Amino acid sequence: MLFKGKLKVQLLLCGALLCLTTIVKAQSTMDLRINEILVVNQSNYIDDFGQHSPWIEFFNSAYNTVDMGGLYLTNDLDNPTMYQIAKGNPTTKIAPQNYLVFWGDNQSTRGIRHLNFDLRTSKLVALFDANGRTLIDVVTLDQAHRTDTTFGRLNDGGATWGFLDKSTPGANNNTKTVITSAEKFGMVDPTGIGMAVIAMSVVFSALALLYGFFKNVAKLYTIDYSRLFARKKASATEKPADSPVEHTGEVNAAIAMALHLYRNQLHDNENTVLTIRKVSRTYSPWSSKIYGVLNNSR
Repeated sequence: MLFKGKLKVQLLLCGALLCLTTIVKAQSTMDLRINEILVVNQSNYIDDFGQHSPWIEFFNSAYNTVDMGGLYLTNDLDNPTMYQIAKGNPTTKIAPQNYLVFWGDNQSTRGIRHLNFDLRTSKLVALFDANGRTLIDVVTLDQAHRTDTTFGRLNDGGATWGFLDKSTPGANNNTKTVITSAEKFGMVDPTGIGMAVIAMSVVFSALALLYGFFKNVAKLYTIDYSRLFARKKASATEKPADSPVEHTGEVNAAIAMALHLYRNQLHDNENTVLTIRKVSRTYSPWSSKIYGVLNNSR
């Protein structure tokens, strides 16, 4: 029975671990996004065969590595399992906040990242989960294709799409210079006076807080907690004095009788009669020869 119980517990733990792994994988794959597409490629990014082929960039918006192995790519929503990405290949894994490019050249014999449909004749691109039913992402292609100009999200994983100024396969779509908060503050306060005032205010405020803290801590150490607790305990246990109780005559008589009996029981009864008895002591002949002669029967 004990063995069966342990076996059931182990099976339950294995099942829970398997469910958790499946949920984590599903949540990770749902974080994938079609990020950038180039349909007409004449002098842009080249593939591993040196060809200028159409390509699709995928972005992993999660903060954990996602494996695209087992997912499906298609250009027809009625046929979601058109192309399945091969499993067990390290090249299909996307690091957190990273990218992976597939070639839409209808040349699937050239490798697992070469699709079996051509983007130049496609109206859309869709990504389906490994079950072949769950749609992860879909993008409708603009038929007014621009040569060597990519169509993608203005910000990686964002909702706004448009033609990008620069094609960025495997890189951030936003190629504009990002102004940091420090640079913005420097524009507002070019002389640095504001920064100095803020810094000094922070320092003096911190010093004032520390002074108040240590001052109060010193007071806490000077308190005699033993006396304080003794007073609280005494005040909690202190009861008002009871008013005197008047006893009846019968009660007083009973108390007096009890005291009398108690005092009498404290002493034993004394006897004044003395009894004197003669004690004969027999000595051994070995210790007194004289006594033996005097007591001779002759």
